[in-house]
Amino acid sequence: MWWMHDGTFGWWMVAGWIWMLLFWGAIVGLVIWGVNKFTSASRSSEDRGAPLEIAKMRYARGEITKEEFEQLKKDLAA
Repeated sequence: MWWMHDGTFGWWMVAGWIWMLLFWGAIVGLVIWGVNKFTSASRSSEDRGAPLEIAKMRYARGEITKEEFEQLKKDLAA
């Protein structure tokens, strides 16, 4: 029969499956990497307001004076 040629056809099928799994694994890995890269970029842009919030909390707790708070707002706006 055609599939019984000295057993090499079976090994080529196994090798084909391995390459197919590696290919699709690489595709899935690239998609996951891209999603993580995209979402981390959007998260870092959302965190830009965080320093001002920290300054507001420090001012509210009395850790900094009004002048220091105003200076921090000017510095952060630039």
